[in-house]
Amino acid sequence: MPADATRGAAAAAMESSSRILIVDDHEDNIEVLKVRLESWGYLTASAYNGRDALRLVEAQPPDLILLDVMMPEMSGIEVARRIKGNEALPFIPIIMQTALDSTDDKVEGLEAGADDYITKPIDFAELKARVRSMLRIKRLQESLKEREKELLEVNEQLLLMSQTDALTGLHNRRHLNERIDEMFSHAKRLNEPFSLVMCDLDKFKSVNDTYGHQAGDEVLKQLAAILTDEAREIDRVGRYGGEEFMLLLPGTAVEAAVTFAERVRKRIEGHTFSFPDGTLTRTSSFGVAGWPNPRIDECDALVRMADDALYVAKETGRNRVVRFESDEFNAHQAAHDGDNTPRPDFGESSDGGLAVAGG
Repeated sequence: MPADATRGAAAAAMESSSRILIVDDHEDNIEVLKVRLESWGYLTASAYNGRDALRLVEAQPPDLILLDVMMPEMSGIEVARRIKGNEALPFIPIIMQTALDSTDDKVEGLEAGADDYITKPIDFAELKARVRSMLRIKRLQESLKEREKELLEVNEQLLLMSQTDALTGLHNRRHLNERIDEMFSHAKRLNEPFSLVMCDLDKFKSVNDTYGHQAGDEVLKQLAAILTDEAREIDRVGRYGGEEFMLLLPGTAVEAAVTFAERVRKRIEGHTFSFPDGTLTRTSSFGVAGWPNPRIDECDALVRMADDALYVAKETGRNRVVRFESDEFNAHQAAHDGDNTPRPDFGESSDGGLAVAGG
């Protein structure tokens, strides 16, 4: 069967199973409409007043409502206004039926939320056409809503992908930079402390050289899991590049960040990384910087200082936590003052592939 014919058959089947609520205070009118609609293949329900109609609509929303305008206690116009004003309900087409044929009456009904009008005495050929037209509009509305939902889900997935490191599932570098800006601005506005921790796995190249890149990937994923487990819910953890990770600690003074980093360092040192063909151990180095600090007036400076502290941790023996402007940091800087030698690439240094702690 051609695609158009298949869609047409599906639409016809959906229409024939549509449920129509008839609201009228005259039993005879309801019975006549009920017989005619059911002969066309529709399912029906009925209510004799506005309050019962509202109760039925909330309990089981129909696909369409045939609503009499003139009813005691609550008019059809008020019923339409309440149904259309209920945001918890889906789109339900309302065809108002009335003996009143003045323009003002129709305008009032349409402004209350009615989607169409039919006048009494009812021409059933016209009614059939109007019902089919309204149900077609409902199907289009539902299809549009479903597509909007799918588009929103796709956009959310794309946004998540653009913010996430594919290997570890952590924030990627671009998203980390965005969050640093937000968090640093928030800290300055509220005068709250904010710390940044850089973490680097020591001599990671030897893992890839000895065991292969798949093993290296497993090590990085397990390291990411450790960092995430140690971080608080309000902290942000991300992969900054290669084997280097960044942790953003809002509301955390720099000394507390050092204590946190030391705890994580010990956990990594005592962890056995496993992969399909074996196990290994590795150590890590940390650089910590925090605001407030008179030398930090922007988030770029905070990142640079944490990175400088990490560099000192690497150069002074690895497997340690160094705080920016600590005694250890200052002593190293004083000893190398004026030294313009390029920084060694610690991530590429090799220990010959030995899988030992402190390697």
